[in-house]
Amino acid sequence: MFQRLISCALVGLISVAAQAESPVYRVSQLPEALKAVWQRTLPEMTPASRCAAAFDAGEGPKMTLQCSVYIRMAAEGERRALRLCEDKRRELGIGSTCRLVQP
Repeated sequence: MFQRLISCALVGLISVAAQAESPVYRVSQLPEALKAVWQRTLPEMTPASRCAAAFDAGEGPKMTLQCSVYIRMAAEGERRALRLCEDKRRELGIGSTCRLVQP
């Protein structure tokens, strides 16, 4: 019983540590153009849907917001959104890294 309790606690701590390490943007931190895309996508999103964004504030706005909307598992949605964002980030030459977006 005690070992099971410790195992559950360790899993919880690892989960919290993993969430703390992954960088995220709050919707309020996004540029207005990406906020508009978020608002248009929001009605289609399910609890498992995830989005990732990257943007540069340098000369000429370079930005992308990629979402994985129709997905069953949140972890897979995160991986897909980040992969789509990274592909688009490289294509557009955006210097910042992709981060998950949280409401």
